[in-house]
Amino acid sequence: MCFRGNLALGRRQPNLSISMSPVRNRQTSRQIGLARALSKLGHCSRSQAAALVRGGRVRLNDNVRRNPETPVQLETDHIEVDGQPIQREAKIYFMMNKPRGIVTTASDEKGRETVYTVLEKAQPHIKSHTRPNPWLAPVGRLDKASEGLLLLTNDSEWGTRVTDPATHLDKTYHVQIAKVVDEQLTQSLTRGVRDESELLRARKARVLRSGEKNCWLEIVLDEGKNRQIRRMLAAFDIEVLRLIRVAIGPLQLGDLAKGQVRALTQKEKQALDRAMQARHS
Repeated sequence: MCFRGNLALGRRQPNLSISMSPVRNRQTSRQIGLARALSKLGHCSRSQAAALVRGGRVRLNDNVRRNPETPVQLETDHIEVDGQPIQREAKIYFMMNKPRGIVTTASDEKGRETVYTVLEKAQPHIKSHTRPNPWLAPVGRLDKASEGLLLLTNDSEWGTRVTDPATHLDKTYHVQIAKVVDEQLTQSLTRGVRDESELLRARKARVLRSGEKNCWLEIVLDEGKNRQIRRMLAAFDIEVLRLIRVAIGPLQLGDLAKGQVRALTQKEKQALDRAMQARHS
């Protein structure tokens, strides 16, 4: 089964970024693979869809198909999963203030709490015009020890654009380190740090404030390589005490409480889209 966040059905908030009408564009007029079609329709992720297809649980025009790449015409073909017709879902976009110690995955073999645990706890505060249990997926990842702004959506193609290195969308982090440093370090971070064969570089870096034994840095990335900030600082033998993502492009974490979730407003969603288009062009 595709994992679905346990979200509550409620009244529509007119300023939330939720679209109920079918989206018709050039991509829907051409054939795409069956697994991608299920993802595009907002049913589950593409990898989950591929598993459903291979398991014989998906029918296309009343015939079981086991090839995830089986061609599909979205506007005319009929798709069923476990006997239930699949229709285009409303696209929904949420932001979470991810707490530290939570893993960004649907399930964890070690039994640790995941972002879906946070979603379930936040259920009374999430309202949309979707079905009661829409599928949502995190946009990118924050590791277990990191916290802050995390996007979740059922719009898999939009999520891919947000995380695509070619988009160069800024991600801003506030980082507490166990050392007092000056601008010499931040200049080194923007010049780049070699970690084995990989060059890791911050787009911007500055010292926010300093104490007697530690300080806070603001680091802006536009690539988002795996554990990039921790690896860069480790190159200078600097321990990271806290790592908080405070912004993605123009979208600010703001005063959203830790462990809370809310829908993006239309203005926030549009601002993100404009930022991606501007940086990509």
